[in-house]
Amino acid sequence: MDTPLKGRTILMSSGSRGIGLSILAAAARAGANAVILAKTDEPGPRLPGTVHTAAAAVGAAGGTAVGVVGDVRQEADVEREVATAADRFGGIGICVNNASAIDLRGTEDLSVKRFDLMQQINTRGTFLLTRACVPHLKRSDHAHVLTLSPPLNLAPHWLGAHPAYTVAKCGMTLLTLVGRPSTRNAA
Repeated sequence: MDTPLKGRTILMSSGSRGIGLSILAAAARAGANAVILAKTDEPGPRLPGTVHTAAAAVGAAGGTAVGVVGDVRQEADVEREVATAADRFGGIGICVNNASAIDLRGTEDLSVKRFDLMQQINTRGTFLLTRACVPHLKRSDHAHVLTLSPPLNLAPHWLGAHPAYTVAKCGMTLLTLVGRPSTRNAA
């Protein structure tokens, strides 16, 4: 059976644990390479895993991975991750926007600092990572941008109860829908 991920390179934000690491391990079993950007250089008391243990887990699953310590909110860190993928694996076939911050408090209870954090990680991070990957994705014969965000849903259950989080996640979705590599000329 042909494996469409064999030899393809996945570039992911925040894949040092959780669903991101699970995606990377499954892709590694199918023969994919991975470059992972995460802030976790050293183990922390609250959350297990580092960018280094994630790279080792991808390797143990059968893939080849490189961990890059950095913050998806920082353009230079994202550019360094993309350069690492290009140098190490010759390009990028799949961009995965996995980094996300969540705070489900309502408008009255949410601090501006937490609001800004969600916008910076979720929306800005998705923009920076996708934008940096686009030139490499255009050269791929099977490019994909995968963003871990919901379909647009303005239902009161989400937007009314969790407006700041919903706006941040919808920003991720919108940037993915309109930011895909294309051959058409943009104005």
